[in-house]
Amino acid sequence: MTDRKELLAELASDNREWDLIVIGGGATGLGIALDAVSRGYQTLLLEQADFAKGTSSRSTKLVHGGVRYLAQGDVKLVREASVERGLLYRNAPHIVRNQTFIIPIYSHFDKLKYFIGLKLYDWISGKLSLGSSKFISRKKVLEQMSGVKTRGLLGGIVYHDGQFDDTRLAINLVQSIWEQGGYAMNYMKVSGLQKNNIGKISGVKAYDVETRAPFQFRARSVVNATGVFVDEILQMDRPGSAKTICVSQGVHLVLDKSFYPSENAMMIPKTPDGRVLFAVPWHHKVVLGTTDTPVEEASLEPRALEKEIDFILATASDYLSQKPTRKDVLSVFAGLRPLAAPKGENQKTKEISRSHKIIVSDSNLFTMLGGKWTTFRKMGEDLVDHIERHLQWPHREPQTAHMPIHGFAPDPDWNDAFYFYGSDAPLLRAQMNGSAGVWISESLKIHRMQVIWAVQNEMARTVEDVLSRRTRALLLDAAESIRIAPEVARIMAKELGKDDGWVEEQVEAFEKLARQYQLN
Repeated sequence: MTDRKELLAELASDNREWDLIVIGGGATGLGIALDAVSRGYQTLLLEQADFAKGTSSRSTKLVHGGVRYLAQGDVKLVREASVERGLLYRNAPHIVRNQTFIIPIYSHFDKLKYFIGLKLYDWISGKLSLGSSKFISRKKVLEQMSGVKTRGLLGGIVYHDGQFDDTRLAINLVQSIWEQGGYAMNYMKVSGLQKNNIGKISGVKAYDVETRAPFQFRARSVVNATGVFVDEILQMDRPGSAKTICVSQGVHLVLDKSFYPSENAMMIPKTPDGRVLFAVPWHHKVVLGTTDTPVEEASLEPRALEKEIDFILATASDYLSQKPTRKDVLSVFAGLRPLAAPKGENQKTKEISRSHKIIVSDSNLFTMLGGKWTTFRKMGEDLVDHIERHLQWPHREPQTAHMPIHGFAPDPDWNDAFYFYGSDAPLLRAQMNGSAGVWISESLKIHRMQVIWAVQNEMARTVEDVLSRRTRALLLDAAESIRIAPEVARIMAKELGKDDGWVEEQVEAFEKLARQYQLN
């Protein structure tokens, strides 16, 4: 990756008119930018923080068709998501795995209901199904789900969905955008929209968050793909614009795998708040989630509410033989969902569709509302198609449906600590073998060369970038991430040419952040 100073100098001197400027570096923005640049459009993506800093790094780690949406009768969304799940499984096999899920069954009615529902789920997925659902006996459930509650257990329903590492996919998408000839910059905040003499958007004003250096970029089209922050950009375009989204929070708890040592994920289909609850194996830990709590304001660092933590622990305790407590939680993280504004005052957030919607303002600002990680590619395709139609550009065929994503490597070893690097793993290992030093974290399998790699090849700029998103240390074990932060800062400082003062500031900022991921 080119040095950041060189990139900024290049952008400052480049007065081209971009075909698309995409505001937002989460799943939605990355999907749009990759679709656009792969069609041959000159594309620039600007992200105010780090890529996937917000919602897109805090998912339940599932690429799924959406069993819950089927229960709501949204067959169209289930079909779309199931197709996209299958395509992503083919395009990024080093990140997306076929995960077996088991629903423990404790009543004959539930057995019939979920068996029929999941057979319909299989049928909707068609040729892109990851496997057929089936009923298994009590004995087989206990063999495959050590840790599950045994009292009253009749058996289980097995089905297949996708499981992934959200932020590692985001980084691979950034790398794919660059490889296709596009530009994607983190820590570049859009501060205003530029318009021509007839009131149509002609570009954006932005600044580099690190240096505060101002930039102006001209564009034929501008896309608002900022997720939970879309209304802020809409206010830049037209002050006083009506609210377009509401925000819902989902919380996850991470436990040691001993609480649920199975390789099969567990889906609890019915909870007191009407949502499903998952126990998902992830990086040799288990993720429990999620909740659905309306929140008033969006933030980059949402905080879990005590009632959400209590709800997850209580619900999990009903299904796990070893009951987790607060002191067992290695990390707690919260993510926000951008949902289209509800149709009525009484509509609950869990009832609002996760399908996406495109709106275009009078000034030709294109905004993507809603959506989910699983459908990011289709959202990008739909948005670029919409731009072509609205601005009457000649149509260019989409290219991403069968495009291998950076790192593509078939048949990964999921027990390999570096599986998520895909085709980059041999290059990283070669550097490890030629470098001094051992593991920074033995328990999380983080090596000093991963820190250097993140700076040199993955645009990491802060300790948080490395420990939260280039590796997943913060989400897997907040205490361990605090312990290794000083060493990570020292390695980064050497690579970035920073002084001891920078190291101290980074460590202090990260420790303050990481404490929010711990339970007292």
